[in-house]
Amino acid sequence: MATIQDVAKAAGVSAMTVSNVINGHPNVRPATRDRVLEAMTRLGYRVNVAARNLRKGRTGTICLAVPEINRPYYGRLAASIIAAAARHGLGVSIEQTGARRENELAALSLSRNRLYDGLILSTVGMGPADVEALEVDHPVVILGERIFGGPVDHVAMPNEAASKAATRHLVERGCRRIALVCGRLGGEVDVSSLRHAGYLRALADAGLPADPELVVTAGSFTMQEAARRIREKVTDGLDFDGVFCVTDTVAMGVLRALADTGLRVPERVKVIGFDNVDESAYLVPSLSTVDPDHDLMAERAVALLAARIDRAGPGPEREEFVGPFRLVVRESTGG
Repeated sequence: MATIQDVAKAAGVSAMTVSNVINGHPNVRPATRDRVLEAMTRLGYRVNVAARNLRKGRTGTICLAVPEINRPYYGRLAASIIAAAARHGLGVSIEQTGARRENELAALSLSRNRLYDGLILSTVGMGPADVEALEVDHPVVILGERIFGGPVDHVAMPNEAASKAATRHLVERGCRRIALVCGRLGGEVDVSSLRHAGYLRALADAGLPADPELVVTAGSFTMQEAARRIREKVTDGLDFDGVFCVTDTVAMGVLRALADTGLRVPERVKVIGFDNVDESAYLVPSLSTVDPDHDLMAERAVALLAARIDRAGPGPEREEFVGPFRLVVRESTGG
């Protein structure tokens, strides 16, 4: 079996240069990199990843635990996390928690046993009462809105500010009876409560009344549930001329229900979502939405986790990162 010294000799470089190429060091000239890679191929050199990781005490793999993998948002998130992890020389294993608290807690407690170097956990079921469960001996980054003030790094969306901007956009387009389609509001801090707060702030700024009848709660963030609830409200005679949906998936269901009930979008009702999943640009009409910059949040989450993995001993205080956003105006609001 060829050694790193054999590759160095064949390429006419030092063993350190070969090591730099293997580890993706940016300061290797392209011509030198190509020469080393050609020598590796010609000699059949293979990096013994298992042995290298054993020496480092690492596996080179992190875990991404998400509620569901068959939703457009989480598929987009996973792709962004995988791309960001690759830039840090890390592989990604994906686990599905089913949005259940016990499965999220299991992901936290079992990550070390499953030989992951760290965990990125998108929380839905866990809440502030579970903060002590985050006291684990391996690196963890939390995604989402359910945990605040915990002992781990946290990457979140700009929920209130972005929701306020989305609702204000509907006001600026002439809407005066704006519905909100969200999850159940039970007093806990979560996606629905934060985006509901932004919605209320926008209404207050515009001098519009906050009619509780216009807050349409759904049991789950699915197209089917959102469509069912909007059909019910239209049948019951609820009057509205705009809809802010807490996710694009919810908005897809709302668009279907409005089409089924003969309410044209955007002529009769304007609709805006949140997430800017790829599918939103290809709906008829195309969906206006909030773009929270998934790639930036994924990069930040992976960078925070990689820094914790690489750091020997206790690190600095936890970091809280709230990403930026922009409005993407499309046909559903008359764009």
